[in-house]
Amino acid sequence: MPPALVLGLAIFGISVSGPLVRLAHAPPLTIAAWRLGFSLCAIAAMLVYTGTWRQYRRLTRGDVLVALAAGASLALHFWSWIASISYTSVAASVVLVNLSPVIVALGSAAWLHERPTRAQVAGIAIALAGAVLLAWGDAQRATPGAGGGGFVLSSRALFGDLLAIAGAVTVSGYLLVGRRVRQKLDLWPYVGLVYGACFVCVVALAAAAGQPLTGYAPREITIFAGMALGPMLLGHTGFNWALRYRPAYVVSLVALGEPVGATVLAMLLPGIRETPNGATLLGGAVLLAGVAYASRPRRS
Repeated sequence: MPPALVLGLAIFGISVSGPLVRLAHAPPLTIAAWRLGFSLCAIAAMLVYTGTWRQYRRLTRGDVLVALAAGASLALHFWSWIASISYTSVAASVVLVNLSPVIVALGSAAWLHERPTRAQVAGIAIALAGAVLLAWGDAQRATPGAGGGGFVLSSRALFGDLLAIAGAVTVSGYLLVGRRVRQKLDLWPYVGLVYGACFVCVVALAAAAGQPLTGYAPREITIFAGMALGPMLLGHTGFNWALRYRPAYVVSLVALGEPVGATVLAMLLPGIRETPNGATLLGGAVLLAGVAYASRPRRS
């Protein structure tokens, strides 16, 4: 399957995440634990069906530790980014967590020796400018009484901003570590190992935070299952598949399409019906232009 098609489907998958979280009434870590649990059930079935679980035999102890570190990074990303929305505005959180392509590009150059071209650096700058513009448009609705739509600086908001930055750093580590281990394992063994480690970390964090994992109505369970099918199996798994064929910073940059997809879905879904303003639409267009420009194949 062409990597571009897989990345497109993955963008759609992760774009479902925000609207589903908006519709759910469970705490953030509970949502993450359930979506990981459902995903691991499907992954375990694929491991048995394909027989690829045997690939675990050829892993070294170092390989396992690196994969576990990727899973732990993903768990910390789920916690820090979702938690940030409780302290700062959604707009600020989205902008700051989208610093990940810059972090991944720097990490790829230093650790994976995958230096971005000038065109890809320009694409990163264009995409991030679009993300800022999109979030600015969202801010006009999020805080209408704060100085004509601006943010009110507070220690609570600053803490949320720091959590969002932590989300950018941890998801960057997840992508960078994942690209190295992904070269040694097929898709299902890799995501089984990484998602399994992530699940254990999320459950531990939920227990420490006192967020219950049981006692939810069928409506909530259905939403959890939808998040496993969309954001995890289609979204994150699609990105993990693409890590074998595309540099980590390109995969991370393409993921910037999530705000656009989530905005469209939030506009169309009953129960949400959030209509974006002009600045949001313009920012989305600029963002996608940056993604397209930076994702072009390198010239030989």
